[in-house]
Amino acid sequence: MKDFFTLTSPSDVLKLYQHFTTFTEENVPLSKGLGRILSKNISAPENLPPFARSTMDGFAVRAKNTFGCSESEPALLNITGEIAMGDSGQQHMLASGDTMQIWTGGELPRKADSVCMIEYSRKLDDQTVELYRPVAPGENVIQAGDDFAQGSPVLSQGKQLRPQDLGILAGLGITNIPVYRKPVVAILSTGDELIPPDAEPSPGKIRDINSTTLAALVEEAGATAINLGIQGDDFDGIRDCCADALEQVDLVLLSGGSSVGRRDFTLDVFKSLPRAEILVHGISVRPGKPTIVARMDNKALIGLPGHVGSAMVIFYLFVRPLLHHFTGQGINHGLRAITALTGEQIPSAIGREEYVRVRIEPAKEPGHPPVIFPVYGKSGLLKPLVLADGLLPIGRDVEGLDKGIETCVLLFP
Repeated sequence: MKDFFTLTSPSDVLKLYQHFTTFTEENVPLSKGLGRILSKNISAPENLPPFARSTMDGFAVRAKNTFGCSESEPALLNITGEIAMGDSGQQHMLASGDTMQIWTGGELPRKADSVCMIEYSRKLDDQTVELYRPVAPGENVIQAGDDFAQGSPVLSQGKQLRPQDLGILAGLGITNIPVYRKPVVAILSTGDELIPPDAEPSPGKIRDINSTTLAALVEEAGATAINLGIQGDDFDGIRDCCADALEQVDLVLLSGGSSVGRRDFTLDVFKSLPRAEILVHGISVRPGKPTIVARMDNKALIGLPGHVGSAMVIFYLFVRPLLHHFTGQGINHGLRAITALTGEQIPSAIGREEYVRVRIEPAKEPGHPPVIFPVYGKSGLLKPLVLADGLLPIGRDVEGLDKGIETCVLLFP
C-alpha cells in the first residue's frame, strides 16, 4: 500500500515555481496582439497626437483676440480660410485679428493657441465672424504629445494587451509587438469510467467534464490548450501519453489518479519520466489536497484531482500562477479580489487553507460591501460550480467565519 503524502503549504508551492524560467520572447503583428503579454517596456517613438488638434468644430484663434468679448460686445475677426480634415494647419500663419474655420480633429494653424466653439460664433459674411465668448489659451485643443510625448513610457513589460492598448500602439505606428511566447498546455483525463462528451453513457460510465473545463481555463489564462482526450487507468498508456505530449508542450495537466488509490498512477508516471523531479505531492488546501507538481527541465507536469470542482480550484491557485510566471507576469493567480461581508456563518476546519465557493449578492444599503453566501453541495456535484461567483479563502488557523465579517473574495474571471 502506498504511503500518504507529505503536505506542502500553498506559499511553499509557489516558491518552488522559481525553479522554472520565464519564456523567451517573439514578435507578433499588431492584429494578433490581443491578450498577449509584453516582454519589453514600450516608449513612444513620436508624439501622440503628432500635432495640436481641435477638439471642437469652430474657429482657430489667438486667445488674446477674444478676451473681454461678450454677446453685447463680440470680438470681430477676419476669416482667412478653412482647415479641412486631413489638411496641414501648419502651412497657414494666423495673424493677430485673424481666424480660420476648423473642424474637430483639424490641425491648428501656426500662432493659433485655442478654438472658439461654433456655437458661440455668428458669421456676418464669408470674410467676417463675430465671437461672443472668450477662450483661454489651450481651450478646446489637444496639444502635440498630450497623450504621449516622444520618449515617454506607454506600456510596461508584463502587461496583458487589451483592445485600447492595441489602439495606442497603432496610433504610434508600432505594428510589431514584442511578447512572451505563449505557453502550450496538454490536457489528459484519466479513468476507466470516462467517455467523450458526445458518447451515450452505458452503466457505470460518465462523460468527461474535466477536459472541456480545463481547456477553457487554459485559454482563459492566455495559453494554448491541446486536448489529449481520455486515457484509461493504465500505467503504460498514461506514461506514453505524457511522454509524447512533453515533446511539444510546456505543461501537462493530468486530471484524476493523483491520490493514493489502487489505480492512482499519476505519481508513478511522473517519477518514471526521464529527468522528472517531483516537487510537490500533496498541498495543505481544501479542496485539492492530493495535487502533484513535477518538473522536467523547464517543463511542468501537474496532477489534478479527478473532481472538476477541486481541479478548478487548484487550477486557479497553482496552475495560473505558473502560466503567469512563464509569461513574465510574476508568480500570481491574477484573480480580482473584492471586499465582502459574510451573509451567514461559514465553518472551516483548522489545519488547511480552505477555499469555499461563494455566490455574491449586492449590498442592501448604498456604500456597503456586497454580501457572500457559501455554495454547498455533496462531493461530486457540479451545480455548485455554476452557482458560484468566486472563492472565499479561509486561513489555515481560522476556525470558520461568523456572519457579518468583512473578508476578501477572489472572483472568477
